[in-house]
Amino acid sequence: MKKSTSLLALVAASALALSGCANDADEKDNDAPATSAEETTASEDADADSDSEEAEADEPEAGPARDYTAIDGSDYKACLVSDQGGWDDKSFNESAYNGLMEAGESMKVTTQTAESTDESDFQPNVDTMVAEDCDIIIGVGFMLEGAIHQAADNNPDLKFGLVDSGFQDADYNPITLENGRPLLFNTAEAAYLAGYVAAGTTETGIVATFGGLPIPSVQVFMDGFADGVDAYNEAHGESVTLLGWDKAEQKGSFSQSFEDQAKGQQITEGFISQGADIIMPVAGPVGLGAASAVQSADGVKIIGVDSDWYESAPEFSDIVLTSVIKDIDVSILEAIADLIEGDFTSEAFVGTLENGGVDIAPFHDFEDDVDPDLVKEVNDLKAKIISGELTVESPNTPK
Repeated sequence: MKKSTSLLALVAASALALSGCANDADEKDNDAPATSAEETTASEDADADSDSEEAEADEPEAGPARDYTAIDGSDYKACLVSDQGGWDDKSFNESAYNGLMEAGESMKVTTQTAESTDESDFQPNVDTMVAEDCDIIIGVGFMLEGAIHQAADNNPDLKFGLVDSGFQDADYNPITLENGRPLLFNTAEAAYLAGYVAAGTTETGIVATFGGLPIPSVQVFMDGFADGVDAYNEAHGESVTLLGWDKAEQKGSFSQSFEDQAKGQQITEGFISQGADIIMPVAGPVGLGAASAVQSADGVKIIGVDSDWYESAPEFSDIVLTSVIKDIDVSILEAIADLIEGDFTSEAFVGTLENGGVDIAPFHDFEDDVDPDLVKEVNDLKAKIISGELTVESPNTPK
């Protein structure tokens, strides 16, 4: 039975699962933390809708057809434990929190949260949620695997969820927990579209990406982005260069942290000095450091990840071309709804373009700058991915 898992051990295990993880720099930062155990209710759900004009095809419909308001969860309590970035990290913690609040509003479940400020908070916060008689406890982020795993082993009658990670045994081999459900995301699909847009809008012919840590949930973004750039080059006979990631070698630039915003700024300044004018950081709050570097440069744009940065980080809205959205709120809603309806399963939820778990955000202020023909191409590609005609392949695709 597994007790706890250190960050380094988890990273090492993730790296072994890849065909060759590399590194480069180091980075991440987080936003305000706070306390623990707070009962709340609120809501928010955001879904991207790409606008355009005559030459543009209608954007394909996607997203779960489930009517959450028809599900009565008034007898249930759903609880959430944050990663150390806190609930207002403008990234995956915040998206998860919004999903819990929406569950409280739409399904009338009682909600409880525990906010982590440090890795040492994980186990106590999970244990607090167990003591609060939660029916389901969801940990946000792979770093909570150890705490969620231990609690699931010790409380077989409770249900657990884990965002961005499956479960491992003591030797870091993937295992299934009967009362634990991984909540995963095939972000390569949406990142493919973002890479295509980046290649189609760059003025310098150079774009870039970097990650926080060399783990599958980060590298899957980078794989999709690389494929999107390649697809544009092939379709248009161009040779847009991608800095920061070699998909074939699974090597590239990493901040080695999800906390150090200064590192994100440093990596981004390096890309800009090499001519990159569109950059996608896949490093959680570290990406805000990258955004600061982009905002200080002339003619450079950023592609956000996890949430629509135009809305979640409005201080950078003037440089946000689009975002690769990981709708963690959808996975939270689905896990809670399944529990209430008696359909809880240990099989992973995998967010896709088809089920609304991932998406690409609107172009917002840059809408008039993106060629309508390019918008049509992107919408056509999105429709092909949703229909299964086009498959975005990655060694890091969640199963």
